[in-house]
Parts: sequence; structure tokens; C-alpha cells
Amino acid sequence: MSKLSIICVDDQRDVLAALRKDLEEFRGVGEIVACESADETMDVLEDLARHGKEAALLICDHVMPGTNGVDFLARISGDLRFTRTKKILLTGLASHQDTIAAINRARIDYYIEKPWTREGLIAVVKRFLTQYVIEAGLDYTAYASVMDQDTLYRELHLKNR
Repeated sequence: MSKLSIICVDDQRDVLAALRKDLEEFRGVGEIVACESADETMDVLEDLARHGKEAALLICDHVMPGTNGVDFLARISGDLRFTRTKKILLTGLASHQDTIAAINRARIDYYIEKPWTREGLIAVVKRFLTQYVIEAGLDYTAYASVMDQDTLYRELHLKNR
């Protein structure tokens, strides 16, 4: 079983620390990587791609110095090497227009407002990791401990139609 890569991007170290703590239960099946900028994240993604891998999940803050989260996720969405990577925008300062841009341009899979709840974050991460595992054709039984059972059933049902 290869470990799933979960990348968290935020320019605030305390937010990254909170994300890593809340995602602790995924350590058995995944590597949680914390990045403080879009550039650092791109380096991690490039390294994964060089090794024939991709990130399963990217949780990215919206408001960051340099490249903001929407622009960065739009760039990732346009890169064919990362088509299966699930994208979550994390923000506390987005306008309605920012949200629309995130959905339309960056093709995000989900939007989480700060402050988040641990339970809500875990549920969303489980759902998108499950989708990723199925879409990537991985042996889902190896990741059973972090799979969302309803999503697994739905994805397998759709895949076997």
C-alpha cells in the first residue's frame, strides 16, 4: 500500500499546526505535508510527479502572500499531472465573488470556512480521500480505516454500472 499524500497550504504556521493535529488519524495511510506558500507546494507536487505520484488531497488557504489560493488551485486544475487531486479551499476572508471564482476557475471540490470543526474537516477529508482512492484505481481495502462508507458504496456503485 502506498501512502496517500495530503498537502496543507497556509502561510500561518498555527493554522498548519492545527490542520496537522486534526488530520492525525490519517497518518496510518497518508503523509501529511505542511507548506507555507504556493511556491513551496508546487515544489512538493513537482517532486511527487517526478516519482510518478500525485497528491491525493490539497487543502489550501485562500488569502496568502504571493499567489492566492484560488489562483494556485486554478493552476493545479490546469495541470494534467494532477487531475485526480482533490482540492479544498480553506478561508476565513472570502467574498461571494471569491467563492464563485474558486468553483469556476479553480474547480475546487469543497470549500471550508475558518474556523472549521475537527469533525467537519475529518468527514470532508474522508469523503474526498475515498473518491481519490476509487478514481486512482487503488485497493480500497488497504485504506478502509479512513474511508467514508457512504461515499465508497456510491462510488463503487457508479463505477460498476
